[in-house]
Amino acid sequence: MSDALKKPWILTILIFTVLLLAWEGYVAGGYVSPLILPRPVDIAVELIRMLQEPSTYYDLGVTLYEAVAGFLFATLIGIILGVVLAKLPRLERALQPIIIAIQVVPKIVLVPLFILWFGFGMTSKILIAAVLAFLPILSNTLLGVKSIEAGHRDVLKSLGATSWQRLIVLELPSAMPAVLTGMEVGIIFSMIGAVIGEFLAGTAGLGHLAIAKMNAFEAAGLFATIILLSIVSGLLYSVIVFMRSSFTGWHATAASLNTAH
Repeated sequence: MSDALKKPWILTILIFTVLLLAWEGYVAGGYVSPLILPRPVDIAVELIRMLQEPSTYYDLGVTLYEAVAGFLFATLIGIILGVVLAKLPRLERALQPIIIAIQVVPKIVLVPLFILWFGFGMTSKILIAAVLAFLPILSNTLLGVKSIEAGHRDVLKSLGATSWQRLIVLELPSAMPAVLTGMEVGIIFSMIGAVIGEFLAGTAGLGHLAIAKMNAFEAAGLFATIILLSIVSGLLYSVIVFMRSSFTGWHATAASLNTAH
């Protein structure tokens, strides 16, 4: 038994099981109303029922489209701008106050503005998702390109490599671990942005579904929607983690070799 507890995933399951049983017992014992905190069993039943309804998959598809489209847009712009700023230090210093100003502004206050400009359709939600995902990707791309050792660039210059060749052969591959780390954060932020947009001005999507469940005082349905959102966000995050482990395994190997030496 003690050897089994040494495995983190087994301990995680045990803790999760204990929490669920405590939750079930707390509600079943009458300490809180099921209208406020439903039983885990009721949430599971509601989640299964929702997964049998075609409308749930439509809402899921809307949210996924908004989040992924915003994420891809943020990734494209963030990587391009990050590389440009890393290679043009004067431009980076000139734009730094603007970037800092964008970082410190609470992004939720931009939602009404985007809705005013782009309406209640998907466009405003995609842009909200993109804005939230943009800064982590930009910052990590900038950091990754700037952290490349000058000696590596000098070697390629001595071999006659052009700026584009240095970018493709050295800079982008070397910065990829940092870029993908920013993308890990960005994909979660893009999901948050899409759901926030649906909260405030959605006619479809899981965020809109959650608000509908809340307004109908369906606590079990609200919890089931939150669980579904968590599962989808976790799967999207896992895709980026898999990409990072697949595309940058050489980076971890090289780091371990350098440490050994």
